[in-house]
Amino acid sequence: MAVRKRELTVMFPNAAGIDVGSASHYVAVPPEREQPVREFQSFTADLAALADWLSECGIDTVVMESTGVYWIPLYELLEGRGFKVYLVNARHIKNVSGKKSDVLDCQWLQQLMSYGLLAGAFRPSGEVCALRAVVRQRDSLIEAQAQQTQRMQKALTQMNVQLANVISDIAGQSGQDIVRAIVAGERDPYRLARLRNYRIRASEETIAKSLMGNWREEHLFCLAQALKLFDTHQALIQEADAKIEGLLARMQRHGAQLAPNKNKGRTKNAPRFDARSALYAWAGVDLTRIGGIDVSTALKILAEVGADLSKFKSGKHFASWLGLCPGTRITGGKRISGTTKRIANRVSQALKLAAHGLHRSQCALGAYYRRMAARLGAGKAITATAHKLSRLVYAILTKGEEFVQRSQDHYEDQVRARTIRYLQKKATSLGYNLQPTVAVCA
Repeated sequence: MAVRKRELTVMFPNAAGIDVGSASHYVAVPPEREQPVREFQSFTADLAALADWLSECGIDTVVMESTGVYWIPLYELLEGRGFKVYLVNARHIKNVSGKKSDVLDCQWLQQLMSYGLLAGAFRPSGEVCALRAVVRQRDSLIEAQAQQTQRMQKALTQMNVQLANVISDIAGQSGQDIVRAIVAGERDPYRLARLRNYRIRASEETIAKSLMGNWREEHLFCLAQALKLFDTHQALIQEADAKIEGLLARMQRHGAQLAPNKNKGRTKNAPRFDARSALYAWAGVDLTRIGGIDVSTALKILAEVGADLSKFKSGKHFASWLGLCPGTRITGGKRISGTTKRIANRVSQALKLAAHGLHRSQCALGAYYRRMAARLGAGKAITATAHKLSRLVYAILTKGEEFVQRSQDHYEDQVRARTIRYLQKKATSLGYNLQPTVAVCA
C-alpha cells in the first residue's frame, strides 16, 4: 500500500521574520520581494522605518524571538501599526545546519512562519501588561526591603543584640519600635524592653537581657543606614499600591462590594487598599475563595494572565503552559520520566506557594495535599496541588462561577467512595462479590 506523503503548504505568504538584538534587528521578508533581508538599528526612528518597509513589502504577519526585553518596543510598535505579531520562544526554534548568523536566523524564522509551523506565545492585553509591570515592580521593592531587614539583623547580631531570638520578626511593630529607639540613641535595655507589644510571648526581663550589646559605632551606623533604606522602600511600596489601585479602577467591569472573608486574614505584604473588591470588580469572580489563595496571590495571578483565559483551549493547556503537568517522556512503550517541565513562570511559583500553605488547612484541598504528600513526598505534593489550583482558577475565570469550598470530611468521603467502587470493580473482574461486613451484637 502506497503511503501518501504530506506536503507543506504556504499558509502565510506575507510573513516576515525578525532576529531581535540589543543594537540592531535583522528582518527577512519572502525571497521574491526586493532586498529580502535588511538590518535596522534599535533606535525609535529606525523601528518606525522598519514598520514602513514592512508595509511597503505587503507584510501582514511578523514573527520574532523573545530575546531578553529587547523585543518589547518593536512588538508594541508593530502591533500598534496593525501587524499580526507572533512572539516565539527561541528554544523552540532549531537553526539550519552550518554557521549561525543573524541573517540565517531571520530567514529561518520567516520560512517556518510561512508554512505555519510556529505558534505565538501567550501575551495578555495592553492594560493587563501595564498592571503586570507595576505588580512586578512592587514585588522587586518587597524583595529589596527584605534585604534591608536582613542587614538590620546582621548589624544587631554583630553588636550581640539577640533580639531575633525573642521576637520572631524585627520588621514587625515591636521590632521596629525597638530598632528605631536604638537608632535614636536609647541604650537602656529595660526601657527598650518596655516597647514590646503585649502579644509578644517573651517576658520583659528576657527581652531586656537580649538587648545588652556592645553598641559599637560602626555597627550602629550600618543599622541606621539599613533602617533608612527600609523606610524608603516602604514609601515606594505605598506608591506602587496607589498606582495599582488606580489601574484596577480603570478596569472595573462588574459592580463589586464583597463582604470580608473571615477565613483569611491580611498577609504581611498584602496591598494597603481593598484589592479583593477591586479584583472582583475586574474579573467578576473572587479567587480568594479558593483554599490557599490570598489577596496577594490572586493579584499576582490576574496581573500576569488577566481575567480572559480564552486563548487556552482547556484547563489542561493552561496547566501545561504553567509547567505544572506531569511529563510524558515515553520511548519503546515505556515511561522514562514524569517530571514536570522547568519553566520560570510567576503564576506557577505563586500557586506552589499557595499549595504549600495548605499543609495544615482543614479544607478539601488541604486534605488532598496531605494525601499526596503521604504518597509522593512534599515536593511532588506541592506540584500536584498547584496543578489542581491552576485547573480551579481556569474553571472559575472561564465559567464565571463562584467557587464552593469543600470540607476535609467531604473530600475523605469522596476518596472512600472512589476506593470502594474500584475494589468492587476489581472483585467482579476476578469472579468475587464484595460485600460490606455487618457488625453482630453479642
